[in-house]
Amino acid sequence: MKPTLLGPRGWTGVLAALLVLGLLVPLLNLGLSRSNPLHLSDFYVSLLGKILCYAICALAMDLIWGYTGILSLGHGLFFALGGYAMGMYLMRQIGRDGEYHSDMPDFMVFLNWKTFPWHWALSSSFVGQMLLVVLVPGLLAFVFGFFAFRSRIKGVYFSIITQALTYAAMLLFFRNETGFGGNNGFTDFKRIVGVPIATPAMRVTLCVASGLVLIAFYLMARAIVASKFGRVLQAIRDAETRVMFTGYNPVAYKLGIWTLSAMMCGVAGALYVPQVGIINPGEMSPSASIEIAVWTAVGGRATLIGPILGAFFVNGAKSWFTVAFPEFWLFFLGALFIAVTLFLPQGLVGLAAQLRRLRQRQRRREPRP
Repeated sequence: MKPTLLGPRGWTGVLAALLVLGLLVPLLNLGLSRSNPLHLSDFYVSLLGKILCYAICALAMDLIWGYTGILSLGHGLFFALGGYAMGMYLMRQIGRDGEYHSDMPDFMVFLNWKTFPWHWALSSSFVGQMLLVVLVPGLLAFVFGFFAFRSRIKGVYFSIITQALTYAAMLLFFRNETGFGGNNGFTDFKRIVGVPIATPAMRVTLCVASGLVLIAFYLMARAIVASKFGRVLQAIRDAETRVMFTGYNPVAYKLGIWTLSAMMCGVAGALYVPQVGIINPGEMSPSASIEIAVWTAVGGRATLIGPILGAFFVNGAKSWFTVAFPEFWLFFLGALFIAVTLFLPQGLVGLAAQLRRLRQRQRRREPRP
């Protein structure tokens, strides 16, 4: 059968075109003057980079919610942990350029800290912190998931527990004595791997890196979904009890994809922080985790492409609404989620299929000459 424009292959082409544009346009900035119509301002380069990071989170959510049937309302925690791991390295890169001209971050000098806390031991090493970007969210997800899945906690109860975990972590990071900057978090970054972070070239580099990582994760997710592992995940989503009766252990499969999803969010957080220039406990707020689920639902669960498109659509709309009509943004987001739930259960990707079916029905009803 010839593939339709908006079939699975068509949507893959749309995604590829969007990502190519997302990578090509920022790169063109390096050789274009600011008066050129193809030139993107630093604001839009950073905005594109942020949305690419959000798309990674939506893709990670799709693997556990769309393909495994596990709704997490705590993925903002893993995103923030990756961001904090990167932020710790960036704070050490400030060096003596801070307000107090000390080797320690300004907030530690202000609080009269004499030595770095133990969890800052690798903060001066880029490689060490990048390992923590994936290991810390992965280890936390593994420990939490091990006890939750072995206890057969699922459904709404699992979602509530993940939300509670995120909220508890947010309260912990708000405390000054934890060594994470309290409610102000980390900011005022200067350099990354010795290169000034506020230059147009570095902004473009980080944006392109975010796009490349998203492409790599998308290809990895496609390989997982098409494999035997992915088929077992979908069977667990549809009938977990039957999977157990056939001799498979759902705990191992759910724990594996849950941990991988958390690591993906950690990488997204690490790419996000240098582009926005700040990380604080607000990234762990319950609303941040709920938004990740909204992107996935709006784009279309169990499609891989849909959540990425959903992240672009929702965050693009948010960027416009918060400037043009800031007081109406939450109303629009709530109405969008309700509309998708009631009329578009397959999200934006499913809308194309619904329109095709509607045209086919109309053609059948048309009288033949």
